[in-house]
Amino acid sequence: MTLSSGDKSAAGIGIRIQDLSKAYGSQIAVDTMNLTINPGELISFLGPSGSGKTTTLMMVAGFVPSTKGEIFIADQPVARLPPQKRGLGMVFQNYALFPHMTVVENVAFPLKMRGVSAAEREKRVKDALSMVKLVGFEDRYPRQLSGGQQQRVALARAIVFRPKALLMDEPLGALDKKLREHMQLEIKNIQERLGVTVIYVTHDQEEALTMSDRIVVMRDGRVEQVGTPAQLYNDPATAFVADFIGQSNLIEGKIARREDGVVGLATSGGQIVFGTRKGEIAPSAQTRLCVRPERVQVVSRGAGAELAESALSGRVEEVIYVGDATKLRIDCRSFTVTAKLQNKDDSQPFTAGDEVMVSWAASSAKILTE
Repeated sequence: MTLSSGDKSAAGIGIRIQDLSKAYGSQIAVDTMNLTINPGELISFLGPSGSGKTTTLMMVAGFVPSTKGEIFIADQPVARLPPQKRGLGMVFQNYALFPHMTVVENVAFPLKMRGVSAAEREKRVKDALSMVKLVGFEDRYPRQLSGGQQQRVALARAIVFRPKALLMDEPLGALDKKLREHMQLEIKNIQERLGVTVIYVTHDQEEALTMSDRIVVMRDGRVEQVGTPAQLYNDPATAFVADFIGQSNLIEGKIARREDGVVGLATSGGQIVFGTRKGEIAPSAQTRLCVRPERVQVVSRGAGAELAESALSGRVEEVIYVGDATKLRIDCRSFTVTAKLQNKDDSQPFTAGDEVMVSWAASSAKILTE
């Protein structure tokens, strides 16, 4: 299975979700979802528990019947087809390995069920185990493997029959942080080598940002926003997305002025803070401004430094050392601002109680729709 992303036979397939809904009695788990997934794309469903991401994945897989709507795989409707007829690979969080089978037997199982010859099975299993770096583990049983190794077996089993699309449901949730980060890169590397389409479910924002071509942010069964990691981080559409993707300062206020896309927001404490807004917004509307901590500038009060548009006086409440950076929580009277400053050496320029000026460029902050 030495396939490259340029190999036409390895190209993934497109998946289209049309008006897809799932209800359990009066409870709506997924509400009229529409989404097009491009061939060869790794797209993540990201959201808190109960947002509908796993239910959507299971409907695509065929394990959960939809209440209404249609799913198209390679332009063919499949909502009424059983899972085994959809040609999709599946990787679960709990690995779902057969405990009485060796690694080789587990990986060969899908091929055996498809009637692949013994000689071809042997070749494909060898290729799959090589791809997930498990050569030498062929005769071990799942109980003799670490969690990361078991996850690699599950991945090999999912790709061995060369599916055009792969569905992954929180596959790294049981691993420790360091191993999880390593496996994220491994999965992305394998996905790019095979050119396979992947739908990846996670509640971990860093995981989604690291791995995804695009991210679908879900909330209460609905799609909140779809975009690349950079789009969602730099231009969140709503306060929920801004708060869920990375860390944000969300400042409430009323629209006070607008000129050339720059909007001034009047806070309850009487300060005016500035951000940008692409679309229309009603005058005097109550809304929020979003600015990321790393975009916030902090200088000692009276330092004489040139400040950006939004300039506020404040007092440092807390100093948090996080290795490569230091986070400051700053009381600006009617709200608190978090700033993230990169550490250049061992010195700490600010301590709790310091009087400071906080500012940010209007172009670095966004006025949200809700």
